[in-house]
Amino acid sequence: MQKRKLGSSGPEVSAIGLGCMGLSYGYGPATDRQEAIRLIQMAFERGVTFFDTAEAYGSFLNEEIVGEALAPFRNQVVIATKFGFRNGDVAAGLDSRPQRIRDVANAALKRLKTDRIDLFYQHRVDPDVPIEDVAATVKELIKEGKVKHFGLSEAGVQTIRRAHSVQPLTALQSEYSLWWREPEKELLPTLDELGIGFVPFSPLGKGFLPGAIDENTTFDSTDFRNTVPRFSPEARKANHALVEVLASTASRKQATPAQIALAWLLAQKPWIVPIPGTTKLHRLEENIGAAAVELTADDLRDIGEALARITIHGDRYSAEWQKLANR
Repeated sequence: MQKRKLGSSGPEVSAIGLGCMGLSYGYGPATDRQEAIRLIQMAFERGVTFFDTAEAYGSFLNEEIVGEALAPFRNQVVIATKFGFRNGDVAAGLDSRPQRIRDVANAALKRLKTDRIDLFYQHRVDPDVPIEDVAATVKELIKEGKVKHFGLSEAGVQTIRRAHSVQPLTALQSEYSLWWREPEKELLPTLDELGIGFVPFSPLGKGFLPGAIDENTTFDSTDFRNTVPRFSPEARKANHALVEVLASTASRKQATPAQIALAWLLAQKPWIVPIPGTTKLHRLEENIGAAAVELTADDLRDIGEALARITIHGDRYSAEWQKLANR
């Protein structure tokens, strides 16, 4: 596995990380605990050294699973987790008060079976707490040795600058993929200027880009995609044109659509580290294989020209969640 550095001051990690949320939250019933632990360990055995979790992913369960799985290899991996929701419950609303941040850090250290959090993100920007106070609190945790690096998730440019002036940011995590390219407008230039790494979540379009989902696909009742406008049957049917572009390129490169989608992200900037998630070993191996796919300048031009002729249908979030993005 190739390695990349997260920004100018961040740790070196595998070019492709593992987003662990889906093992216990968001995409239907949780994976069996032992199966989830084994999948994480198999990712490490195949070269993945960057793992992403959060207290809000399944009522603290996800951190426990990640901590147990990675305990034998703790000094060889980078673990990212997050604070920012009241009592670790997304439905309860935001809470980034300084004491809450401290409480989350202390609890996460126990659940992750570790003495430090490698990368500590604010999960969503809390409008009721000045970002300077958030950054100052994480700065104190860094001085205490409980946290190594500070990050934000789904933050806007001005929030990034304000936070960075108090405690330099190592990474920003936001959605970025071939079907959500909004970060290219302002975020990527700002991160490049400030030396901040970028960690795209949902790099495979919440599972759509590999091509297995169509307008007839049904999701479990607990799958959050049921609430996402971009996953309405009509939008899925219209957006299949994007999958066809990926499939065409994949055929030429002897790769899969998912690998092309991830390789495209890797080709954008050397400090971009996507974190696709999965519950299946064959998908894990497929995603890891994307790091070996090289897209030429001609490939990237052809993909860009094809995308320019496609209109993506449907918002990426429900109206309620859209309010929490890019503050």
